[in-house]
Amino acid sequence: MSTPERTPVGKIAGAFGLKGHLKVEVISNFASRFDAGGTLFIDNVPYKILESKIHKGRPLIKLAGINTMTEAERYQWKVLEAEGDVELDEDEYLLEDLIGLKVITVEGEVLGLLEAIEDYPAHEVVLVAGIRIPLIDHFVKDIDLENETMTVKLIYGMKPGEDETFHKD
Repeated sequence: MSTPERTPVGKIAGAFGLKGHLKVEVISNFASRFDAGGTLFIDNVPYKILESKIHKGRPLIKLAGINTMTEAERYQWKVLEAEGDVELDEDEYLLEDLIGLKVITVEGEVLGLLEAIEDYPAHEVVLVAGIRIPLIDHFVKDIDLENETMTVKLIYGMKPGEDETFHKD
């Protein structure tokens, strides 16, 4: 459960090693949130980041006060939160800001409201009206937070039922 001043940035995927290091499943595009010297919150309790490195493509962190593997295991699947806002460029956005946007095709068809964002290894995927749309430039043509819209280009087969209409004789 996050507070208005805090943003979820990761989940603890498990313990690593005997000294209480934590493997992190990242849910933020801002890697600096895991830098040594920073502070992360678990269940509203602040923890200073003593060490941070990348191991097998994900952050591996050591938090103050978690000193053994047994202690670290107690935190598995807990949400890590960071305090404060991040500076965003004009064309950047937080994923959480996309939830609820009206999704429209480039042809003008209203698909519905963006319901969820799923994290896949290659990229995020947005879910709207049962349609999964990769969150990449090829499919997402415009994100207008001011007007609360996302414009997308779909390809044949993305809408439910479209793949069933194609028959090879």
